[in-house]
Amino acid sequence: MLKNFQYGGQAVIEGVMMRGPREMAVAVRDPKGEIIVERQPLIPLGERFSILGRPIFRGIVALFEALVLGIKTLTFSANVAMDDGEEEEKLSTLEMVLTIAVAVGLAVLLFVVVPVAAVHYGARYLSPIAQNILEGFIRIVVFLGYVAGISLMEDIKRVFQYHGAEHKVIHAYEVGEDLSRIENIQKYSTLHPRCGTAFLLMVVILTIFFFSFLGKQSLFLRILSRILLLPLIAGAAYEIIKFASKHTDNKLVYLLILPGLWLQKLTTREPDDLQVEVALRALNEVLPTEKKIHLSSSLHESSCSSFVFTGTE
Repeated sequence: MLKNFQYGGQAVIEGVMMRGPREMAVAVRDPKGEIIVERQPLIPLGERFSILGRPIFRGIVALFEALVLGIKTLTFSANVAMDDGEEEEKLSTLEMVLTIAVAVGLAVLLFVVVPVAAVHYGARYLSPIAQNILEGFIRIVVFLGYVAGISLMEDIKRVFQYHGAEHKVIHAYEVGEDLSRIENIQKYSTLHPRCGTAFLLMVVILTIFFFSFLGKQSLFLRILSRILLLPLIAGAAYEIIKFASKHTDNKLVYLLILPGLWLQKLTTREPDDLQVEVALRALNEVLPTEKKIHLSSSLHESSCSSFVFTGTE
């Protein structure tokens, strides 16, 4: 499993989470400039229940596990990033769960209810297939508008820089680059075919295909069917992204993932050396012992880091 495992993670507030085959680690830079790390063991659901490790099912499970880990790591990163000695001001897991729940609710409103209602009331005389194509087009426009809008926010730009740092580190690791020096990592792209941004865009595109098989429905059934089918669509999108990431040398496959790479130009930014260092620390924490990275002293001098990174506990 270790041999074929594809490392990856997500950007959080002032940090990066990386996931390994048996554990995850989130590294966050606190206001003092130190990198704080939290590690947790993981037992994937696909290993507990074999059916959940099969195609389609594993994509649904991956989405669920990513949501759970996202809540935990965002809570941790927010508390580290805002730590000023005032314990009572720290976010609780419940508060973060409620925040995520509100965010999911708004996502359903924007990407399901709005496109469905717009087509249901504004294009009711079109054929079901034409309605679904128009609905999908509206959903893509709303999605792109949302991503473009949040990319203008200063706080989000910082998160997007850490997103770029995560991608650079993963790229460098996957090609066997010498990770002991930050400049070796900085030369790689901030765009990655397995990115969650590409996954979300694939989900939005696949809704056009899946929903085209549904006939004429009432407004309530249209909304309900879209919500109920989302896990299946997410599972299919996961399989496509997973396959495409392994065959990027194929021109047809590359064209398939190209829109997702373009979209990442909005959701990633070029990181500085300190941000890459945080992403590298997170990855290093989940690597097998024999692959741990020992950074050269020049890295600490150039990045002005306040911790000594030896690659071990």
